[in-house]
Amino acid sequence: MLSTALKADTQVYANPPIWIPDPLRFDNFSKAWSLAPFTRYAINTALYAVAVVIGTVLSSSLAAYGFAKLRFPGRDAMFAVLLSTMMIPGMVTLIPQYILFSKLQWVGTYLPLVVPSFFAGAFFTFLLRQFFMGIPNEYSEAARVDGASDFWIWSRVIIPLSKPALATVAIFTFEGAWDSYVGPLLYLNDEKLYTLQVGLQFFRTATAVQWQYLMAAALLVMLPVIIVFYSFQRYFVEGASISGGVKG
Repeated sequence: MLSTALKADTQVYANPPIWIPDPLRFDNFSKAWSLAPFTRYAINTALYAVAVVIGTVLSSSLAAYGFAKLRFPGRDAMFAVLLSTMMIPGMVTLIPQYILFSKLQWVGTYLPLVVPSFFAGAFFTFLLRQFFMGIPNEYSEAARVDGASDFWIWSRVIIPLSKPALATVAIFTFEGAWDSYVGPLLYLNDEKLYTLQVGLQFFRTATAVQWQYLMAAALLVMLPVIIVFYSFQRYFVEGASISGGVKG
């Protein structure tokens, strides 16, 4: 990918392949970024990804708190039903969802991409539930004796103790939203609303692909995800282990 991004167009299809381009065409990166309004696409993608992260973290943590710390009839059965939804392929629900959002007149906006994130998904709810169950109940019970509500306990006790798990959810969600292609392609029909992944198709035509510019732009698009991952790697490793709880 990096090799192709630094090649001249005459070297892209060379046989045998040229692994180290000569000369190195670093200007491919600036040219690729300027051939389409990628700055606008980057802003669109960042706003979309941040909104999805906020919705996912809030909804998943609330649902996970209910399944981990609250006692109510049918809790385990409801959780089992929630987990069973993970077996349904996303492509199966694609058409029904599109019909629903079309009737709501949401097609052509970011609403079909952002609003579902505010309804907790099974995977992240399960991950956070496992982490929350590792937090001693004494913390919640002590707060409840002092008259604290469940919302206060969730926001002031559970959330501060769950930063590694929440960081893991945020990283996974950000990566998924940033790299999302099918959703934006399906629902965004205005070029001003395009995300980076949809914008990369600019380098594909009916007869050819500008590979050197496509690879250069793709590398630039990858950078934010790489930066986010390595910036929060410590939290990611701690949260993914789901060792959970508070260590004395």
